[in-house]
Amino acid sequence: MTFPRASGLLLHPTSLPGRFGIGDLGDQAYRFADFLVAGGQSLWQVLPLGPTGYGDSPYACYSAFAGNTLLISPERLFEQGLLDRTDLDATPSLPAERIDFGQVHKSKELVLEKVFARYQRSTDTELRSAFETFAEQNASWLDDYALFRALKTAHGGVAWHDWESPLVHREPEALARARVDLHDQIEAQKFFQFLFFKQWFALKAYCNERGISLIGDIPIFVAQDSADVWTNPDQFKLNPDGRPIVVAGVPPDYFSATGQFWGNPLYNWDRMLADGFRWWIERVRASLQTVDIARIDHFRGFAACWEIPGGDTTAERGRWVEAPGRELFTAIRKALGELPIIAEDLGVITPDVERLRDGFAFPGMRILQFAFSSDTKSIDLPHNYHRNVVVYTGTHDNDTTVGWFNSVAGAGSTRTAEQIGAERNFCLKYLNTQGTEIHWDFIRAVLSSVADTAIVPLQDLLGLGTEARMNLPNSTQGNWSWRFNEQALTESHAQRLRDMTETYGRIRKHEVESMKLDQEIV
Repeated sequence: MTFPRASGLLLHPTSLPGRFGIGDLGDQAYRFADFLVAGGQSLWQVLPLGPTGYGDSPYACYSAFAGNTLLISPERLFEQGLLDRTDLDATPSLPAERIDFGQVHKSKELVLEKVFARYQRSTDTELRSAFETFAEQNASWLDDYALFRALKTAHGGVAWHDWESPLVHREPEALARARVDLHDQIEAQKFFQFLFFKQWFALKAYCNERGISLIGDIPIFVAQDSADVWTNPDQFKLNPDGRPIVVAGVPPDYFSATGQFWGNPLYNWDRMLADGFRWWIERVRASLQTVDIARIDHFRGFAACWEIPGGDTTAERGRWVEAPGRELFTAIRKALGELPIIAEDLGVITPDVERLRDGFAFPGMRILQFAFSSDTKSIDLPHNYHRNVVVYTGTHDNDTTVGWFNSVAGAGSTRTAEQIGAERNFCLKYLNTQGTEIHWDFIRAVLSSVADTAIVPLQDLLGLGTEARMNLPNSTQGNWSWRFNEQALTESHAQRLRDMTETYGRIRKHEVESMKLDQEIV
């Protein structure tokens, strides 16, 4: 499907400011929504919202359906009467600059344990009814997810394929016994999900009422150590012991000279095709209830996946294996109707990927940072865009625009000093700039383009350098931890962004009257 001409910002909620060590769904999220309105924006793109596991990556979650409880706002819990003031005040203030995930896990888990203990003692029939309704409506995924998390905790956090064989193979008697033995822990996990989605949907309603649509992210793959794989082993290519036969990744590309080894188990497409893609349909259904538009990560994997032998540790010995993408999206569209999906079609894009994307009219992506490494025919140059694409100055996997512009050749770089110099010179010539505000030059280029949708990472709006990068692909240290300073967003940012957005016709006409230039920016 096509989208109306619009623009927005990319910011994961974990990057919001606040005193609890990680961004959450409290006041700062609402203030950011107000900033979007003041800046004339109508889109807020986030990364996957699932519960993160080892490495803290939102692209390696314990569930494709559950929410990340680290995003639950303690202040909102206090306002709802689920925390005492003494409990809230006793919650430690953690560093504001970057996320220390270890400390955040400890702090948030203590808060949530207190809240659940309070709930267990509560006589609030309205709260109990709301929770019971949520648990019943989401039982198809919630029951197994809560059991998975309770069992994982009981096993000291080890991966599910290292549990006792009856649990690995989900023998009914073993599962029934675990549900009895871990009853309270299971109920707690369900309650935490209830709290997350209550806060998330309140924020979503606030955004939607103000003309802001939320773009979410569906990773094509799920983590091996997840409730999805443990619960649906027949849907994946696994050995009898639960370990993957083949795993996902990509060959060498712009991001990594040695390719990317992701390690996710790959789908048993024959099995999925046979049961009508039921798991995928429910996954997309749940995602499109949580957000308004879904960006599907690594879209080319629906035409063919890079399969790496399960015992390998690098991506170099992989091979392309075809996937039934046309049949999959036909089945999803038949079940759910028109699909508001963005196809992340970066990397090695072959004609079969283009046919799959265009056959369903999914907009693809263009990245301005990629535009200057080739010639004037590069599809990432604005003069080669067409309407049905989503254009970015950069993504969460890129360096910031300022960081990219100031980059130098060095260890791990895929570019030589000569290539960097040539790209920079082409960039300056193409954008007709001296580069003193290269981030605003990039923003103007994407907003002024013919593309219907333009997205700018908040780091680029703020003109931040490499220190604000969100993720370096194929690395395991220092990722996902960036947060912005509470004082960083100003009225001048909002006014300058709004002026540019109005100039290039990206403010939706029916929203003009509701937007106020004098919004308070905190």
